[in-house]
Amino acid sequence: MILGIGTDLANIDRIAGVLERHGDRFRNRVFTEVEQAKANRRKDEAGTYAKRWAAKEACSKALGTGLRMGISWKDMAVSNLRTGQPVMHLTGWAADRLAEMTPEGHESIVHVTLTDDHPWAQAFVLIEARPVA
Repeated sequence: MILGIGTDLANIDRIAGVLERHGDRFRNRVFTEVEQAKANRRKDEAGTYAKRWAAKEACSKALGTGLRMGISWKDMAVSNLRTGQPVMHLTGWAADRLAEMTPEGHESIVHVTLTDDHPWAQAFVLIEARPVA
């Protein structure tokens, strides 16, 4: 069953401007070390950050909260499998909210997909609950 769905569209040029103005202060407030390392390895650093920004926004919507109620940017983090598939990891308040949403006898799976076409970066997050076998 679907517990939540969220989407977000981020402007890559806007994120580039924020990175230029606020640099590490912005990076360290919003992104985990793993996310920063990924962006640092990419030619399009702003595009990488914009996709992850959109994923965090989309995830907060799928959790039914938006970025309020104590959720932190770093409570939602995107990494990639060896295949390149993005994976969303939840910690802190976001993980607590996910546990609260998940019906007894079920496990939750957070699906995420990212795309970009300059100047836009987009993310979709779907939270699924599956019965525990």
